[in-house]
Amino acid sequence: MEKLNRDLQRINPPTMADIVEVRLIEFLKKKAFKPGDALPKELEIAEALGVSRNVVREGLSRLKMLGLIESRKKRGMVFVNPDILGTFEKILDPLILDSATLKDIFELRLVLELGLSELLYRKKTEKDIKELEKIARNQDVEDNTFRIKQEIAFHGKLYEITGNDTLKRFQKMLLPIFGYVTAMEDKPIRGKISHLDLVEILKHGSKEDFNQGMLEHLRPHFDHLNEF
Repeated sequence: MEKLNRDLQRINPPTMADIVEVRLIEFLKKKAFKPGDALPKELEIAEALGVSRNVVREGLSRLKMLGLIESRKKRGMVFVNPDILGTFEKILDPLILDSATLKDIFELRLVLELGLSELLYRKKTEKDIKELEKIARNQDVEDNTFRIKQEIAFHGKLYEITGNDTLKRFQKMLLPIFGYVTAMEDKPIRGKISHLDLVEILKHGSKEDFNQGMLEHLRPHFDHLNEF
């Protein structure tokens, strides 16, 4: 019986606060809340759900942590535009994440970059290309610290060119992970396609050419992850 308990693992029943959190989110969706709409008062919610105000307060606190609601003076709790990346920003730190998670996040960053071409070719300007080329030409791969900074600068510029604010913000969040993993490399990892090659493709090649070029540029990183 003891072995069976270990293999199956006991199911922990949800707490009242868990249930209140789910019910509140369902309520927000059912009533199609818009940013700025005020929630009912704590007492009204407690009476409607048949629970104590303390339990309601805990449920509301969880929604605040999720960035769904915030307290406003004289209005109480109001629904706000959810900050979908806020929680990630607080925890994406190489010092508190395990190796498996770091690897997963680094892989996510690589996959994201393989899909940038559509936006890049829609948004790129001559000014963008000149700035990108300047970054690519200013690289000293013998200095690992400098090399990492330039890697970040080049790929960061690609995200900037897309004009997608969520992508740009997400990329900034991934920078510590990128720097941490890259710094663990024994020697600079170079693909068949360099940054300058990618710039030339952006100048004269097609989206398909850029996709293939980016794949070849990132392939050594994918291969290196097998050893991570």
